[in-house]
Amino acid sequence: MAGSEQRVLMLIDDEPAQCRLISALAAREGWRTIVAGDPDTAIAMLGTRAGMQLSAIILDQWVPGDDACQLIEELKRRRPALPILMLTTSASPLLAVEAMRAGATDYLIKPIAPDRLLEALRAATEGEKPQDELQPLTEKIPAKLDFESMVGNEPRFRTALAQAAKAARGHGHVLIEGESGTGKEMLLRAMHAASPRAKAPFRIINLAGVPANSIESVLFGHEPAAFAGAFDRQIGALQQCDGGTLVLDEVDRLNDTLQAKLLEMLDCGIVRPLGASHGFRIDVRLLSASNLPLEQLASVGKFSAALLDRLGHTTIKLPPLRERAGDIPALTRHFLARIGDQPGLRHLSITDSALSLLKAYDWPGNVRQLQAVLFRAAVFCDQEALGADSFPQLSELLGEQPQESDASMHEGAGVLLYTEDGNLRPLEEIEADVIRLAIGHYRGRMTEVARRLGIGRSTLYRKLADLGIESAA
Repeated sequence: MAGSEQRVLMLIDDEPAQCRLISALAAREGWRTIVAGDPDTAIAMLGTRAGMQLSAIILDQWVPGDDACQLIEELKRRRPALPILMLTTSASPLLAVEAMRAGATDYLIKPIAPDRLLEALRAATEGEKPQDELQPLTEKIPAKLDFESMVGNEPRFRTALAQAAKAARGHGHVLIEGESGTGKEMLLRAMHAASPRAKAPFRIINLAGVPANSIESVLFGHEPAAFAGAFDRQIGALQQCDGGTLVLDEVDRLNDTLQAKLLEMLDCGIVRPLGASHGFRIDVRLLSASNLPLEQLASVGKFSAALLDRLGHTTIKLPPLRERAGDIPALTRHFLARIGDQPGLRHLSITDSALSLLKAYDWPGNVRQLQAVLFRAAVFCDQEALGADSFPQLSELLGEQPQESDASMHEGAGVLLYTEDGNLRPLEEIEADVIRLAIGHYRGRMTEVARRLGIGRSTLYRKLADLGIESAA
């Protein structure tokens, strides 16, 4: 992008290496970066020719320190329309809340993946429609590592959880496919926590966040002088996870050479670092995730069919949120309970009109996006409940709020009462869904579940057995 169309980014940062990295990344998409090393310089630069052309600001929280929110407020006072992204090493939800209330558009945790940085810049400067509320925030709320925290009753989703719970108890490799934001990483963590290797080495590598020319070294390791700049020996992730589990997120990013090398390692059980004259025998379980259907990629020669056979010993497919809209009320209440536990926030309820609005949207960012939207709405809510007016961007995108359809009137809070042909579902199925919903709503506290359902604990466990509901389902 050249000339007058070039966007200008102000980077408030005093680390030369980080400034060079962010400037280089932003330049890939046509940004010209100007750097301010301190708050006073940044404010002064707003009045310069380049400052008047700014399209966005990235602020490293380390520069103003505890005064970061004050600096954000001052920048927003002078330039209200400018999106501000705060870069920090802190994962504190309280800092995220304070930054957003001060006017920050997004909150990025270091070290940040290049794709995430560019995604945040794109979302913050979207020209056609304001998308602030719908951009995917970096997740700041830690998730429980168990299957019971995976909320939902849609049949395909329950099937995926049952497959994962069964596979977790084995030692075979597992592949999870699903769109970005459907909960693949959370499911993989739950599988590891429930596996025989739960206390063994465990590591997650998002291949999209690793430079392409570094992936081989990260996975297999290298010896000194294996390539230019390799001054020390590095033990690869595969060897580090010997006896344990390695998660390869976005495994479809592997190139043909690395696919072949990984397949060879799986076949012989030996990992050979770059530049090494010998290999090391290892025992590692691979849990992989892909946003793309690998079978389709393999059918057109874009992924190794042989490697897919090895990685996909068990293949689990997570449905997108738009195909499980009936789960949105239960997911919403689950997320609001977790959000309310965070410092600086409080527990909120939600109105029926707001739930109808959430159910009407198709959620291209899936469950992660729903959580981000609820988080942002909770930050700015000064009432006791979120209403439809708490989601202005959704209202703008959807237009007039849709009326409740006949089908939606047949749904409870995530429990479907009628079949597609209009007949009532069997009582046994409805009872199973209600019990699953209660387990998710009360976060697996079985005494509370039994009390709220008006039955004894022994009766509850008998029903779980009779209905075929596993404790991890």
